[in-house]
Amino acid sequence: MGPDSSWMFDFSGTVLPIFLAVMIGIIAVSSGRGLLQWSRNNSSPMLTIPACIVSKRSEVRQQQLQEEGGSSRTSTTYYLTFEVDNGTRVEFKVEGNEYGMSAEGDRGVLSYQGTRYHGFQRHPHYSSADQL
Repeated sequence: MGPDSSWMFDFSGTVLPIFLAVMIGIIAVSSGRGLLQWSRNNSSPMLTIPACIVSKRSEVRQQQLQEEGGSSRTSTTYYLTFEVDNGTRVEFKVEGNEYGMSAEGDRGVLSYQGTRYHGFQRHPHYSSADQL
């Protein structure tokens, strides 16, 4: 062993434990936030209120897969923004089929609990041409 061999002991004795403590802390904080949000949703009342869809958006993510010869995988997340009668807007993540069946301007009854989306029941909309 040379005169500068103590760096390995410093790394495993100092840097590695600090790194592990930080990683465990990040995981604990993330888990705690998830549990707190879950608890808040459970304690929130289930609301069913009149609302209108004011916006639709989607978020596409692409992931490169190196082990399969450079192929990629994409995933899409869909969101609907609702406006309730008092002017408040809320956005929820929805399934693709619900997103596809929705249009901006749709009116109906929104059901949710905290940040959990439970559904949107549309009111039938007839144009003046349909009523002739």
